[in-house]
Amino acid sequence: MYDYDLLVVGSANADLVIGVDRRPAAGETVLGTDLAVHPGGKGANQAVAAARLGARTALLAKVGDDDHGRLLLDSQRAAGVDTVGVLVDDAPTGVALITVDPSGDNSIVVSPGANGRLAPADVRAATSLFHASRVVSVMLEIPLETVAEVVRSLAPGSRLVLNPSPPRALPREVLDACDPLIVNEHEAKVLLGPSRVGDRPEDWAGILLAKGPRSVVVTLGADGALVASKDGVARVPSVAVDAVDTTGAGDAFTAALAYRLGAGASLAEAAAYAARVGAAAVTKAGAQESYPTAEEVEAL
Repeated sequence: MYDYDLLVVGSANADLVIGVDRRPAAGETVLGTDLAVHPGGKGANQAVAAARLGARTALLAKVGDDDHGRLLLDSQRAAGVDTVGVLVDDAPTGVALITVDPSGDNSIVVSPGANGRLAPADVRAATSLFHASRVVSVMLEIPLETVAEVVRSLAPGSRLVLNPSPPRALPREVLDACDPLIVNEHEAKVLLGPSRVGDRPEDWAGILLAKGPRSVVVTLGADGALVASKDGVARVPSVAVDAVDTTGAGDAFTAALAYRLGAGASLAEAAAYAARVGAAAVTKAGAQESYPTAEEVEAL
């Protein structure tokens, strides 16, 4: 019996958000809205998104002993996430500087702070969390050697979900454990590098599968997603909504997919559910504040 449906190992940031009429070009200054500070970070976002959907969720992350760190801990606890794995460091909490244009598209610069100090030793010290978790989700806003240690720490029978963001080359040990590897178009192109052949997501997914993952999901924004495994390739449609802010939508998708996989859904079924969750998330401003409950997803 697992204590947690999902263990998220990853980053926790304070999101500093400014709305702009358009994002500045090199050397240009533009005026924006008042600064808003929200709890964020890909790991913290996924944990809140899953908990809002009803998943029993734990977070393994590192924050600073500062106001931003307290903001993040409060947000996790309010959503029902178990924060036993959130460590406090003397480095500042990570910060993401985000600009959002009128269409809802964003640009993000991340200062890792305490996230960069989440070490392999922290993963080894959290063995009990891994053995208590049905699915483990991880991303690349923490050191790559820590991600590799997550792979080594997986309990027998548990499943690893990886979103390689920000994208970088991955060791075969990590790729082989992914089930699935979740990428958007940009991340797919970085991982494929010179081996990218063709302009269709189906082509990218096939080549990525050959690199080791047990399954692959390519997110396609308003066009939905594509799922690929040894059983074949399938398209998953999106849900048409009026986007307000896309910040954190990919994290909501990943969390929802990981949760549904742990509940026994097929990859295509989990991706279809995740597409609805991601669509609901973009209809509100912010990241964690925008994440829907299970009831809101059903209404959509």
